[in-house]
Amino acid sequence: NGVTEILQKDAASCMTVHDKFLALGTHFGKVFLLDIQGNLTQKFEISPVKINQISLDESGEHMGICSEDGKVQVFGLYTREGFHENFDCPVKLLLYEKNWLNRWKTSTLHEGEGTITNVQWRANLIAWANNMGVKIYDISTKQRITNVLRDNVSLRPDMYPCSLCWKDNSTLIIGWGSSIKICVVKERGHTELRDLPSRYVEIVSAFETEFFISGLAPLADQLVTLYFVKENSDHMEEEFRARPCLDIIQPLPEGYEEISSDALTVRNFQENECRDYRLEHSEGESLYYIISPKDIVVAKERDQDDHIDWLLDKKKYEVGVIIIQSSRLHVGTLYFASRKCQKVLGKNMELWENEVYRFKTIGQLKAISQYLPRGDLRLRPAIYEMILHEFLKSDYEGFATLIREWPGELYNNMTIVQAVTDHLKKDPMNSTLLTTLAELYTYDQRYDRALEIYLRLRHKDVYQLIHKHDLFSSIEDKIVLLMDFDKEKAVDMLLDNEDKILIDRVVEELRDRPELLHIYLHKLFKRDHHKGQRYHERQIGLYAEYDRPNLLPFLRDSIHCPLEKALEICQERNFVEETVFLLSRMGNCRRALQMIMEELEDVDKAIEFAKEQDDAELWEDLISYSIDKPPFITGLLNNIGTHIWPRTSVWWSSTADTCSTRSVYLLLER
Repeated sequence: NGVTEILQKDAASCMTVHDKFLALGTHFGKVFLLDIQGNLTQKFEISPVKINQISLDESGEHMGICSEDGKVQVFGLYTREGFHENFDCPVKLLLYEKNWLNRWKTSTLHEGEGTITNVQWRANLIAWANNMGVKIYDISTKQRITNVLRDNVSLRPDMYPCSLCWKDNSTLIIGWGSSIKICVVKERGHTELRDLPSRYVEIVSAFETEFFISGLAPLADQLVTLYFVKENSDHMEEEFRARPCLDIIQPLPEGYEEISSDALTVRNFQENECRDYRLEHSEGESLYYIISPKDIVVAKERDQDDHIDWLLDKKKYEVGVIIIQSSRLHVGTLYFASRKCQKVLGKNMELWENEVYRFKTIGQLKAISQYLPRGDLRLRPAIYEMILHEFLKSDYEGFATLIREWPGELYNNMTIVQAVTDHLKKDPMNSTLLTTLAELYTYDQRYDRALEIYLRLRHKDVYQLIHKHDLFSSIEDKIVLLMDFDKEKAVDMLLDNEDKILIDRVVEELRDRPELLHIYLHKLFKRDHHKGQRYHERQIGLYAEYDRPNLLPFLRDSIHCPLEKALEICQERNFVEETVFLLSRMGNCRRALQMIMEELEDVDKAIEFAKEQDDAELWEDLISYSIDKPPFITGLLNNIGTHIWPRTSVWWSSTADTCSTRSVYLLLER
């Protein structure tokens, strides 16, 4: 899925696994979130250099990332809140905790022993590796418990990095170079020695291998190991030595027993080294992920299903037959047995039908339903109808699933339609049965019947059905139903198909639903200002009643709207702004300005209106009205500029003649 494209342009450097998703880091400094199938869900540009390690909390809501340039980022996947730190050299182990003031408090857990290359935290225990060995710290007691020394110091730690894996809350598995150790953290109990940690570590198993460890993971009481074969090893044939290997081993106190071994042919394996591979696992699903730069392999434990598949692939059909026959003793294995029928029975129709009747005899027809042949080989229609009737008795959802999955030619459609109709008499409002009946009508090309049911159910597929089968002639009397279901979709469909459903017909159908008529005509007007011109007069009242915010834009844009009618409606409803616009458009600018000043009392709008009209009489009206109104005087002084100063002599003489001393004082003061 998405991983293929990612690794074509980039290379995997690390990965971590959560029950809900995967987080993949790359050499180009990116982190990709993937679902369990490998589909990309989110991408983060973290750094220009390689991502070294990713950590997720148990909830899957917070992610920590460290990169090759010494930068550490911790943040919420949904909030992006967190912190960023830069380290010139990762030689300190720092613990960040929030105090009661919700501020970050930093504690140094360890430093001074070289680069820290791996950190793994589980419950109260933190394990980390540096060039000297592996340490474990107990958060609950704030004590360092132990130091497990590195065995083979001749191996470069950057080429053969340490692998750490917690099996459970107290068992740590360490793989380093060719050595494996299993460490168990235990309670010390009562002791007379002071200053000792309350816990200690017991190494319950330690052994050397013939290979170099790239990754470890638990499998019950065994270990899954991903490793790189030593150059001088006899562990495998020469041709496989460059390939990474996945083994299951049984640890012993001083050695191990190999249970199974697989060499993996991953892309570009010839160019890879021990440090290029990682092993991660999902505890909940028992899945194991082998990470290489250009490939990611998912592994899971084999089960009985795999064993039987292998037998059938080897043409050991007698085993399959025995399973099917013996499975009658245990209903839980019926589904498994029926799944194998496809391989055992092949294309022999007689064998198939005999086996179906065997399942019917033991009352388990449902178990075989999804495995019946439905391609080149087909059984008699009666066989499929028998199974459909069985589902119809007790499992409507299962019945509906089969109708969707099975081709309509497998059975007699009218027979099943009649059966569903009979059941609807007992349960007429059952949505599952109604939806299935509509699908059966669709198979039978009785689209009008299917459409009636979809509209009754307000089913999302109704519009798809209309388009797919060109049912526009069938919906002319159902326009109100369609709009009650989904106004936006219905109007878009009607306007997209004006040639099939005329505007006049839609208006006629919506005449008793003015609120729906307004929605339709409004969208029509937005698309084309002229197509619905004969209805513009009616639209004035519709906008006034249902959508006043769009009334003024409509009056501005329509050239077919009767202004007298519009003015009458707006004055009746005391729509001042719309009335002002209509008065000015009809040439009565002085009355329009008067309404702005007296009813809106908005000096800025009055000045703007006077500027737009550029009429001396309007300025005189505005000035005269403003003389005894200080807010208007202030607005004039602040806003009118060159529009009034050429007339200053007129204005000032008028002011002197008509203003009281107090008004002039206020004017001058302002």
